[in-house]
Amino acid sequence: MMLGCGVDIVVPSKYSDIEDAFFFVSSQPIYTNQALLRRDTGEIFYISGYGDSDELPDDAEDQKRYIEIPHKNELDLGMRLVQEFMSQRMPDIQDEVARIFRHKGAYSRFKSLLDTKGMLEAWHEYENVRTEEALKQWCKMEGLIIEPASDQP
Repeated sequence: MMLGCGVDIVVPSKYSDIEDAFFFVSSQPIYTNQALLRRDTGEIFYISGYGDSDELPDDAEDQKRYIEIPHKNELDLGMRLVQEFMSQRMPDIQDEVARIFRHKGAYSRFKSLLDTKGMLEAWHEYENVRTEEALKQWCKMEGLIIEPASDQP
């Protein structure tokens, strides 16, 4: 939707919808899955690298009308987040974690290590908070308006 002066109208989007799209995109290696948010309707289109994608509108390439939901790596929520957590909560085993991440399957081994140290729940909490902060900051930078959660006054 365009105003007479050529300015796009950005409709409020539900944070939970954007978060769901973010998790869909981030559930696979970067560039495998995509999600496009249509700025003027808030509608999200899902594109899977494995098929079973939404049918895209003819104007889906219009970068003024659609915005691509980022992958967690694009928000620097991969290794940097692990390093932040380790330096704050478990600096004594940072070298061990660095060794784990030099090999394939590191993330599951990292979580197993945290579980044995009784820190897995703390990691999930930290990851969730930092992910929400980064995603909301991305929305703000993109000029997206987020509707307040329906359970909030």
